[in-house]
Amino acid sequence: MRTVPSDKLADIIRGHTVKMSHTAGTAHLGGALSVVEILVAVADFLQLDPKSTKAPERNRLIFSKGHAVSALYALLAELEYFPVEWLERYNLNGDCLPEQPSPGCLPGVELATGSLGHGLPIALGLALGAKIHGWNSRYVVVMSDGECQEGSVWEAAMMAPFHGLSNLVVVIDHNKWQATGRTREITGLEPLAPKWEAFGWQTHEVDGHSLASLSQVLRIESEGPKAIIAHTTKGKGVSFIQDDNNWHYRSPTEAEVDQAMTELGL
Repeated sequence: MRTVPSDKLADIIRGHTVKMSHTAGTAHLGGALSVVEILVAVADFLQLDPKSTKAPERNRLIFSKGHAVSALYALLAELEYFPVEWLERYNLNGDCLPEQPSPGCLPGVELATGSLGHGLPIALGLALGAKIHGWNSRYVVVMSDGECQEGSVWEAAMMAPFHGLSNLVVVIDHNKWQATGRTREITGLEPLAPKWEAFGWQTHEVDGHSLASLSQVLRIESEGPKAIIAHTTKGKGVSFIQDDNNWHYRSPTEAEVDQAMTELGL
């Protein structure tokens, strides 16, 4: 695998996602930029290995906020799951990097998660199956805060502690935006951490752009499932995209790509 320092890897992933959005003319760039450090930290925690994509007992990253999959593609390319040059094929009709993830489209993409709310229920089943088999596998679900408005999330959240699934972790990219506005303006999401605690999850709140904080909390042992509320900024890393929800649907111009690359030091 590549041996790029984690903080530099985050910048590289952001650079890929900006270029992919421009070339393909795709949306959801802001949410892809907010989740980058989470992905880097989780990949390190799980010790993701491109040589183990078929092993049934492998550790699994379930990327439930599928609309931001460009960030996952960029991570997997940098981890050598497939050639980095393939990122240029993002969203090409009939190719292997669709705008919303498809099962079996690429190694390392575990599920089709364009429809929100299904990542955690499926990961729960995988984690329960691993417990029955006696495997030491770990399952981390990366999801969005707006996704927590889905009822299927809370059905799974209720069930996981009941089965003592200490092999299951949820990391919520809490950038506080969704497609049509602030998450707090759409429904009663807050206070988010006490909700997970009330359902029986060991819950932590961290700076979602601090690799050190994310890595530390991921490694805390628990007797049941763990929820990490990662406070992030939508569009993180690019000044003219940060905290601007217009970038939920916009794609950058060539001049904006150049500016972003300069800001990212690429």
